[in-house]
Amino acid sequence: MPPNSSSAAIYSTTKTNSSSSSLQLQPFSFQWLLLFIVSLQVTILLMARAVPFYNRRTHFPNPVSDPCSSGRIFVYNLPLVFNQELLDNCHELDPWNSRCEALSNGGLGRKATGLSGVVPEELIPTWYWTDQFAMEVIYHNRILNHKCRTMEPDSATAFYIPFYAGLAVGKYLWSNYTTKDRDRYCEMILDWVRDQPYWNRSDGWDHFTTMGRITWDFRRSKNEDWGSRCIYMPGMRNITRLLIERNPWDYFDVGVPYPSGFHPRSDSDIFQWQYFVRNRQRDTLFCFAGAPRGAVKNDFRGLLLNQCMNASGLCRVVDCAGTRCSNGTSAILETFLDSDFCLQPRGDSFTRRSIFDCMVAGSIPVFFWHRTAYLQYQWFLPNDPKSYSVFIHRDEVKNGASIQSVLQRYSREEVKKMREKVIEFIPKIIYAKPENGLESIKDAFDVAIDGVLKRNKEHEQPGYKWK
Repeated sequence: MPPNSSSAAIYSTTKTNSSSSSLQLQPFSFQWLLLFIVSLQVTILLMARAVPFYNRRTHFPNPVSDPCSSGRIFVYNLPLVFNQELLDNCHELDPWNSRCEALSNGGLGRKATGLSGVVPEELIPTWYWTDQFAMEVIYHNRILNHKCRTMEPDSATAFYIPFYAGLAVGKYLWSNYTTKDRDRYCEMILDWVRDQPYWNRSDGWDHFTTMGRITWDFRRSKNEDWGSRCIYMPGMRNITRLLIERNPWDYFDVGVPYPSGFHPRSDSDIFQWQYFVRNRQRDTLFCFAGAPRGAVKNDFRGLLLNQCMNASGLCRVVDCAGTRCSNGTSAILETFLDSDFCLQPRGDSFTRRSIFDCMVAGSIPVFFWHRTAYLQYQWFLPNDPKSYSVFIHRDEVKNGASIQSVLQRYSREEVKKMREKVIEFIPKIIYAKPENGLESIKDAFDVAIDGVLKRNKEHEQPGYKWK
């Protein structure tokens, strides 16, 4: 056999054996491959189950939330005598002065002047000399443009009665008017409302209104007492009432912020103002804007004035005797902007507008009665009173406690932290200028309306219990 033939034979045998060996190993390799694939699938499945559910969903877009998830508002179209005619006759609403200027610009009043050098120039247009009793007009204008207003009463969660109760009773609180005069408008509106089919559906519990004065102006229990008896009239019992001062023991009274002078046009105005008051250099420890009441024995405001004037330059006083602190002066705003703390005793009633003027300026309020703020404005102020304010019981002051000493115990870091909380809540205590609100920030009006809608929504739930 030639050598090449032998080589060929060897090659042929080797190739045949190799091929045979490969064929014998193939089933064994396939089994390993199959086992590997199954093991990999099990591992992936176990790893997937270990991933938190919320992480696995982050790739999916969130559903668009309904801005009116708490319900919609139907606004009654009242006879004009209950609102517009009061504005048309604004010169007759006060026995001493015309109210026309105060109620202009949708309730914001006339534009503020004399603020150059006091506030940033670009924010001067956001300031007005707003009257503290203009709340009814402001709310009415805003609610007519509210995103959750409905023209279909069957779809409404809440029914708004745009009655200007405060303006209607204001002129009759003084002079020689009778109790019948003070009660007339409220009796008329309740007669009208109780004829409406949607009132009868709920006996009024899903209705609400604004009353732009303190609750005590509408709670006359005896004929010789002050005010009207509007809140005590049949029909008013179940209506939610938005007031600048509430009765803390009446569920249907809701305290809302007094209108202040700052009415931002946009979110940007809010941010700029917060930056301004946050970085303001304040050279006074505390301040007091008010006037003593000489006819009142042991007048508490007189005590505060004395302490302030004797505080060795650490306290700044704005004496509001007469009309020096009426709408149209920058003196109070400047004082609050320059002070770390502002003293807030009760006014002629338990509350006073100055609370909100003070906080808008980034000053920390000092209270002496719990009913001045803590039991009034729960929807609008921080839950923890100590986070944004100081409380000194009035009896301690009457017994000689030094307000200056109490306030000097707070470190600069504590003051800074409290001021930051005040600044954080500024949007919730002001009323924006645009009739349809701000872009994304909720102001006091938005907070109030959201609160009313949520309460009404809760009432609809089975088993709801009155609080």
